[in-house]
Amino acid sequence: MRNVSPDTLTDTLLSLSGPDTDPRLQQVLTALVAHLHAFAKEVQLTHAEWRKGLELLTRAGEISDSERNEFVLFSDVLGLSSLVDMINSPTGCTSSSVLGPFHILGAPELPVGGDMIGENAGAQVVVEGRVLNGDGEPIEGAAIEVWQTADNGLYSNLDPDQAEYNLRISMKTGPDGRYALSTIRPAPYLVPTDGPVGDLLNATGRHAWRPSHLHFIVAAEGYRTLVTEVFPNDDPYLDEDAVFGVRSDLVMEYRIGDREALAPDITAREALHDQFSKVDFDFVLPLA
Repeated sequence: MRNVSPDTLTDTLLSLSGPDTDPRLQQVLTALVAHLHAFAKEVQLTHAEWRKGLELLTRAGEISDSERNEFVLFSDVLGLSSLVDMINSPTGCTSSSVLGPFHILGAPELPVGGDMIGENAGAQVVVEGRVLNGDGEPIEGAAIEVWQTADNGLYSNLDPDQAEYNLRISMKTGPDGRYALSTIRPAPYLVPTDGPVGDLLNATGRHAWRPSHLHFIVAAEGYRTLVTEVFPNDDPYLDEDAVFGVRSDLVMEYRIGDREALAPDITAREALHDQFSKVDFDFVLPLA
């Protein structure tokens, strides 16, 4: 390789793959290397800039742990997470949206109608809907995970004053495909800016605000797992999301709640404040 040059390096590297390389891996790697090398040549990347990029990645690794993933946050603020979501969202089904860096496994299971409010302060809301297939038929036994910020804009794994699984639950739908829970309205919040992602946002003059939202993962046998978020239509950051997660079909409406109209399985029914809100939102899953 003594004669390798900027014009031959890309092809030389890609020619090293052995004959047993997985075809999809080779396709992705070929495109990645070609675009990465073309980028470096297009901007005439300097050693200082190259080192700065590696420094950012190193710091992302150092700050990441089981409860915060700075690499995911980089993907989010650069729009890559949302682009992958949009590419892989089938027409006629609920859109995917970003997982975010604060999901944790093992959330406790609640029955349909269960309460997530507990001791949390904030405006109260009852959220319910159905999990459906593409023909509008209910999916029984769909597993749902829900997580959100508290009224102070923090997730439980960012706030030492919250219990480990505060405002995080899992639930399974019954024969009617229905889910239902009581909770509080999540608050808009700033994505963490104390790491390299914050340095990038500050360097480019971008704000770090996300509109308030509920996170959902919806999974059912025979269907593609849906990772998404649902946003209220009155949030001031709805059209300024720092991670580009909003989709038109993921916008919900907080309506004035009617206690008498609530299903009897809403366990917090009698304890809800008089000014509670109601949200109805269905999910449509694509076949696997």
